[in-house]
Amino acid sequence: MWQQLLRQLQQGDHKALARAISYVENEQEGYAEMLAALPSDKDAKIVGITGPPGAGKSTLVDGLIEEMVQHEKKVAVLCVDPSSPFNLGAVLGDRIRMSNWYTHPNVFIRSLATRGSLGGLHPKILEITELVKAAGFDYLIIETVGVGQSEVEISGLADATIVVLVPEAGDEVQTMKAGLMEIADIFVINKSDRPDADLFSRNLKLMLAGAFGNHKTEVPVLKTIASQASGLQELYTTVNNVLQQAQTSERRYWLQAEKVYYLVQKERMKNLSKDLILENITKESQKPGFNLYKFAATFV
Repeated sequence: MWQQLLRQLQQGDHKALARAISYVENEQEGYAEMLAALPSDKDAKIVGITGPPGAGKSTLVDGLIEEMVQHEKKVAVLCVDPSSPFNLGAVLGDRIRMSNWYTHPNVFIRSLATRGSLGGLHPKILEITELVKAAGFDYLIIETVGVGQSEVEISGLADATIVVLVPEAGDEVQTMKAGLMEIADIFVINKSDRPDADLFSRNLKLMLAGAFGNHKTEVPVLKTIASQASGLQELYTTVNNVLQQAQTSERRYWLQAEKVYYLVQKERMKNLSKDLILENITKESQKPGFNLYKFAATFV
C-alpha cells in the first residue's frame, strides 16, 4: 500500500501527501519502510516562524505564501496548533487562518496538533517534513504554536528561523532568555504601524549588536504590517538571502546531527510513557526508603 502512496506523493498529489501524513502520524503498518524509501535528492527550504501568541504569525505566513506564489514557487505550510484535550486534534483550523490558499494548486496547508509536545512542535514533525520534501515543494513553512522558550526546538529543524514580535513586546525582549534570541535568523516586528515601533526596533538592534549567538553575520530586524501586506517583499528577499548563507556545510551538518539525535531519542523513549511512570511511582513511593533518583535509574 505505502509504495503506491509514495509514488503518488512524489508526483505532487496533494491528497496522497495528506494521506501519507496521516499514515505516519498514526504509525500504520509499513510507515517506517515508507520513510526509509524517501528520496534524498529533494531539498525544499524549511522556514520556521515562531513568536508569542497574538504577534500575527498566521497573517504573516499568509502574506509570505503570496510572495512565494507570485515568484512561481510551490509552498507547503505546516501549522502546529494547540491540541484539543479531548481528541488530541488541532484546535485551530488551517482553512480559517489561510482560507485564500487551501485550494490553490501550488499550495498545501496542513494543521498539526502538538499532542502535548513541550517544544511547540508535533512529535512526528521531522518525518512529516521529509514527506513534504519528497512531494517536490520549493519551500516548507512551519508555524509553531507560540508556547514560549521551548520553541528553540524549531532551530534544529529549520534552515531559517523567523521570530515575530510586536512593538508592545519591549518588556518581553528585556527578559528573553538567550536561547530564543539566538535561534532567530530574522527578527520581524509585525504590526509596526503601532506606537513605539521605531523605538522598539532600535532597542532590539542594540541588544543584538555584538552578540549574535551562533550567527556569524548581523541578524536582520525588519518591520512589517502583515495585514496590509507592507514589508513582505523585503521579508521574502531577506529569507532567501539567509537561506543562501545557511547552505554552508557546517550549518547543514549541524541540522542533520540535530535531526538524527531527535530520531534516536524518540525511538529510545518509545516504550516509556508518563502514564507508565505515574503507575509505577504510585506503587513505589509508598514503600519505605523510596528515592526518586534510584527510581529514575530503573528506567535508564
